Amino acid sequence: MRASSMLTALATAAVCMVPLAGVQAKDEALAKAIAAPHRSANFVARDSVRKPQEVLEFIGVKPTQTVVEISPGGGYWTEVLAPYLHDKGTYYTAISPRAAENWQKKLDGNKELYGKVQVIDMSKGEVAPAGSADVVVTFRNVHNWMSQGTAEQVFASFNKALKPGGILAIEEHRASADQPQDPKAANGYVREDYTIALAEKAGFKLVSRSEILANPKDTKDHPKGVWTLPPTLALGDQDRAKYQAIGEADNFLLKFQKAQ
Repeated sequence: MRASSMLTALATAAVCMVPLAGVQAKDEALAKAIAAPHRSANFVARDSVRKPQEVLEFIGVKPTQTVVEISPGGGYWTEVLAPYLHDKGTYYTAISPRAAENWQKKLDGNKELYGKVQVIDMSKGEVAPAGSADVVVTFRNVHNWMSQGTAEQVFASFNKALKPGGILAIEEHRASADQPQDPKAANGYVREDYTIALAEKAGFKLVSRSEILANPKDTKDHPKGVWTLPPTLALGDQDRAKYQAIGEADNFLLKFQKAQ
């Protein structure tokens, strides 16, 4: 082989070894937390829909960060985030007083895993110490605050908790863009632009959005609102197969940043 041909071959090989732009290595620590045996079977069964690896990598959560989860519900995300942040990070769960007793029972049920999880009473206007958080996450909760008339105050508490440049990530059931937004979100659906406006009013800038949780089969006109669909299936056995075939709601995922 001539020297010029050898150089060309070597250059080609070198290019082939360069990772493609935008390709990101899988977070193995996160994958380990998701695959851990402590997770509830009913939560694991929903992983194909909720996509925990993809969602948390899109948000950019790292194991060394201070992360605040707002209204964790039954603990789907807590079962992943608690072990992921256990050794090097800090993890706050902000809840309402009425949920405090049941939430503490869950945490006390596995102190080795959840012993470092910190609980904040969000009814006092704070979700974490001011300026302490790298990331605030909330999953499918905006409609609840709209129903209670507290959405603006809650979004303001996110801004207060975050460091300058900190990230706010929101997942919510997506309402149809061609229908006016019910300010109480009685059917559980919230327009994407309405959520963006709430965040911007609280001092956030939209930096990214993802369609990984989209479901085009969701017509959003169900008799019991979003709760007609899995996992709630509010109609019980009535048209059960129909709603199971639709699957969980069409959801949007938004990533915001607090001003530096």
